[in-house]
Amino acid sequence: MSLPALTAGAHAESKPPPGEATYGCGQPLEGPDPRWSWLLAFAGLASLYGPTLWGLFHGVWVSDSQGHGPIVFAVVIWLFARSAPQIGQLPVQPAPTPGWTLFALGLLMYVIGRSQDILLLEVGSSILVVLALQLLFVGPALPKLMWFPIFFMLFMVPLPSAIVDAVTQPMKMAVSYCADIVMSSVGYPISRTGVILYVGQYQLLVADACAGLHTLFTLEAVGLLYMNLIRHESVLRNVLLAILIVPISFTANVIRVIVLCLVTYHLGDEAGQGFLHGFAGMVLFMAALMLIIGTDSLLRVAARWHASRSGAPS
Repeated sequence: MSLPALTAGAHAESKPPPGEATYGCGQPLEGPDPRWSWLLAFAGLASLYGPTLWGLFHGVWVSDSQGHGPIVFAVVIWLFARSAPQIGQLPVQPAPTPGWTLFALGLLMYVIGRSQDILLLEVGSSILVVLALQLLFVGPALPKLMWFPIFFMLFMVPLPSAIVDAVTQPMKMAVSYCADIVMSSVGYPISRTGVILYVGQYQLLVADACAGLHTLFTLEAVGLLYMNLIRHESVLRNVLLAILIVPISFTANVIRVIVLCLVTYHLGDEAGQGFLHGFAGMVLFMAALMLIIGTDSLLRVAARWHASRSGAPS
C-alpha cells in the first residue's frame, strides 16, 4: 500500500520577514523596549547636569544680566516635548561613530568646565551630549527634526565676561546717545556724559542690564523663537527678519531707556529705580515683540506687492 504523496508545501517553514531576528522555534525575537533606554538616558542627563542647573538657578540666572536663562531653559524643554511625538515616525539608523565622538567631546568639555568653573564649557557641553544621544539612539534623522531646540540651547550658555565687556560698552554709548537725541528733540531737559544721562535734576546711569549684550542676546532669542513658531515658507523673508532682529533689539533697548528717563523725570528717582524699573523690562520685551510682528507684517505686505507685480502682465 503506497503512502499518499506529500504536497510540496506540507513541510514548508514560515520564514520571518527579512532583517527580523528569530528564536529557534521561529518566533520573532523582541528587543528591549526603547522607552527604557530613553528613560535611562534622561536619568543620566539629570544626574550629570542636575548640579549644573542647581548652580545656575541659584547663581548667574538670578542676576539681571542672565535673568533670561530660566525662560530659555523652559522654552527648550517645551520645544523638545513639542517635537517628541514625531520621533516614532523616524527611521532608526544609529550613527555610533559621530555619536560616541560627540559624546566623548561633550564629557571632556563638562569635566573641564565643572572642575575649572568655566560655565561656557560646562553648560555648552550639554548641547554636544544631547546631540550625541540623538545620534546613538535614532540617527541623523532626529537631530534634523530637532535642530531648532538644539540650536536654541545656545541661548542658555552664559557668555564670557571678556566678550560681554568688550561689546557692552559701545552698545551702552550708542543707546545713551539715541535716547539723548530723541528726548532733547521733543523738549526734555536732558544731557549726556558717556553713559550717564542727566534728566532735569536726576542722573541716570545706563547699566549693562538696560542696554547690554545680554539684552540683545535675549531679544535675538525671542525673535528666532517667533520665526520658528510662525514658520514662513519664504527663505528670503526668514533671512531678512533674522537680520532685522538686531536693529529691532537695539531700538527696543532705546525705548526702555527712554521710558526709564520719563518715569524718573515725572515720578521721581524712587519710582524709576523701584517697581517701575522692573516694569521697564516688560516694556522692553513688549516693544521688541511688537516691532518684530510689525516688521514681519511689512515684509508680508512687500512680498504680496512683489508677487502682484511679477504676476501682472507687462
